[in-house]
Amino acid sequence: MPDRPEIVCICGSARFAEEMRAANRELTFAGVIVVAPGETDEAVTDEQKTALDALHLRKIDLADRVLVVNPGGYVGESTSREIGHARATGKPISFTDPV
Repeated sequence: MPDRPEIVCICGSARFAEEMRAANRELTFAGVIVVAPGETDEAVTDEQKTALDALHLRKIDLADRVLVVNPGGYVGESTSREIGHARATGKPISFTDPV
């Protein structure tokens, strides 16, 4: 057994919040440490969105790999940026649906 569990960062559109929660549950029960986008029921300002986007890139930096939750193959602008960051930093990336 490794010294620590694998760390996976979940990425995906906010519209797939339930699917990301399901992936989080599945990975957690499999013994994985999961980092995921922050969730809020409130509207966020442009400044807050910029800060949250930057924070999520740091979460990718912490992870061993990235899981993109993309039902139907959908990947939006923010998720595309996160995938690009993960690729630039050499993180393995997997998708829930073919792209």
